[in-house]
Amino acid sequence: MIYEPREDSYLLAKHVAKHAFGRVLDVGTGSGIQAVTAAKKKQVKSVLGVDIQKAVIEHCTSKVVGQSRKLRFKQSNLFENVKGKFDTIIFNPPYLPEDVKLKDITLDGGKKGYETLERFFDSVNEHLSPDGIILVLFSSLTNKAKVEGFISNNLLEAEEIGKQNLFMEQLYVYTAKKSDFLKKLEAKGLNNLRRLTKGHRGLIFTGLIGKKKVAVKMQRKDIGATGTVDRESRVLKILNEHKIGPKILFSGKDFFAYEFVEGVFIPEFLEKAGKKDMIRVLRDVFMQCYKLDRLGMNKEEMHHPYKHIVVSKGKQKKATLLDFERCKKTIKPHNVTQFVQYITSGKFGNIVSGKINLDNENLRELAKMYKENIKLKNLNNIFNSIKWSF
Repeated sequence: MIYEPREDSYLLAKHVAKHAFGRVLDVGTGSGIQAVTAAKKKQVKSVLGVDIQKAVIEHCTSKVVGQSRKLRFKQSNLFENVKGKFDTIIFNPPYLPEDVKLKDITLDGGKKGYETLERFFDSVNEHLSPDGIILVLFSSLTNKAKVEGFISNNLLEAEEIGKQNLFMEQLYVYTAKKSDFLKKLEAKGLNNLRRLTKGHRGLIFTGLIGKKKVAVKMQRKDIGATGTVDRESRVLKILNEHKIGPKILFSGKDFFAYEFVEGVFIPEFLEKAGKKDMIRVLRDVFMQCYKLDRLGMNKEEMHHPYKHIVVSKGKQKKATLLDFERCKKTIKPHNVTQFVQYITSGKFGNIVSGKINLDNENLRELAKMYKENIKLKNLNNIFNSIKWSF
């Protein structure tokens, strides 16, 4: 089924004629209208049109390719069979919510209408040259805010350059390019960058250096706080010397990259862990808290560390403390005593029910003794007071 040119095709083609240059990739080429439009430009060196449908490629190869020596066509599900980088990437996607009664691959963009666009933006950076552009069209029926989210999540900067009102919808044409921050990271060998989560002060992305998974934390620009990520980077470099926190790989203004820790947050770990692993991990956390206390550093959050401790997978369970945005020097460190607050809480008790017997009053007294005299002996007294039920 070939998508014949319609209003959206002509709207996008107008902007392709204006902006396309260099090596061009036309994703979901359909009738080939965007590919042909690009090939007519002197600034365009070559055009590759790809489409998931074999019939489309056969049509374009027999009917369209002869219109220019610059043109060639290839079957591919988005970027699946595409190699190399391009200066212009064009995409007129299927962007309507799925209609189960009238199944049409040229129109259906997924259950919500935007799933195909999401997959496109999640992969496009690997095929876009550093100074390349993306020309993409979508509809108000696709959910504009969602599409803009896919763009920003992949560290792209976008601008609306065209719009057309139709009877039941609006069509939008966007141009997008790699942000300076993305280009800086790619220059350091980082690829496949995608946003993982948004914190109170920073955005976290994941990516690859070779086959190694890494994370990147950057300062949020939409809040009043500044310098928190730089401060965290400086703190982590100190703590890494004591084997605390994820290992920093490199850093720059308002960002740092670190080794990604594959694992689960501590509540999930405690629910499933056996005695041996639980003893090892809890001792590991207490020792790291003790080191922080001896360094005179307060991490904060250790009294509710639900997403601040990741336990690695595999045989050798290891606890990694995360998020040092609030960590600072102090004459009254309380990392161990905060963690005692956590293990004497009802939430912790519910998770480890039947595995650990705790005398909470005794633990709190031992924590007071530790607070008055931060010594390894007093830390061991706290840990050794935990009674195991299995």
